[in-house]
Amino acid sequence: MSTRSLPAVEQRETVSDRPRLVFTGNVIVDIVMTIDALPAPGGDTIASSSTLAAGGGYNVMVAAERDGLPVVFAGQYGTGPFGDVVRAALATSGVDVVQSGLPDADSGYSVALVDASTERTFVTHVGAEGQLTSADLERVVVGSRDIVYVSGYSLAHPVNAGSLPRWLESLPSDVRVITDPSPLIGTLDPDVLGRVLRRTDVFSVNAREAAIAGSGADLAEAASVLLGRIRPRGAVVVRDGAAGCWVAGSSIPGSPVLVPGFPVRAVDSNGAGDAHGGVLAAALSRDDAVLDAARRANAAAAIAVTRSGPATAPTSAEIEALLANRS
Repeated sequence: MSTRSLPAVEQRETVSDRPRLVFTGNVIVDIVMTIDALPAPGGDTIASSSTLAAGGGYNVMVAAERDGLPVVFAGQYGTGPFGDVVRAALATSGVDVVQSGLPDADSGYSVALVDASTERTFVTHVGAEGQLTSADLERVVVGSRDIVYVSGYSLAHPVNAGSLPRWLESLPSDVRVITDPSPLIGTLDPDVLGRVLRRTDVFSVNAREAAIAGSGADLAEAASVLLGRIRPRGAVVVRDGAAGCWVAGSSIPGSPVLVPGFPVRAVDSNGAGDAHGGVLAAALSRDDAVLDAARRANAAAAIAVTRSGPATAPTSAEIEALLANRS
């Protein structure tokens, strides 16, 4: 087993005045296979392509960085074959890494099956990323202009679920928190999710997650219902694929509002939600209005689905070009 590690970021008395994304989610390895269709139970199929790369929350961080927002990775990771992939990606990503990693556990991995409709199906094995303790989080210095990003994939693990809500509740009131509950939303401990949502300023969900957490298939209604579960004056963003996203907020006239998407020819939807979340955070860090931030995030997701692979978020210049072309 490899013992390579990354140097931890030293605890600092002060932080830069420039906003950063403080990411508390997981970085794991994505094994992505392209197939025509999922086989029947007990069946088999041949993948037309396969890739192995750092993924999970890594895609959110890449998206934010490519849109100009510096990133601090606060999550835990491991040592071993998959940990080596994670460590190598973090070392070359440009993000600040807080933790030094666990020497006695490997990082987890996810098998993602992408079918002909570009829909994804995941099976995930949990590793060191599920061992983020309160002591780990105490190493994280958060500035008043930073945006903290929470993923439901982290909240699904007992150790993380025990430490993250308490840490979020200890943050200064002016620190903004974005929560993406992940497809695991229906399995999360209601008390844990409730505590996190009460400290959440922006709740970003896809259509399926909104239906589970809200009040059924009407996404506008679900956005309104979910708005009542987060901090006052916050916003809810419900992603609806190519249609765009619904945005609800007490300061938005006519809320909830549909922010239209950008028609493109999709080839792979893997990582689209991550691109949306990272760029949404980057736009909000520049004090963009939430509807403008949502439109920019829609553009980023539209570009991402035209590319194969997980970390397909566009650069700021690419987003600006699409926005200018479709204005």
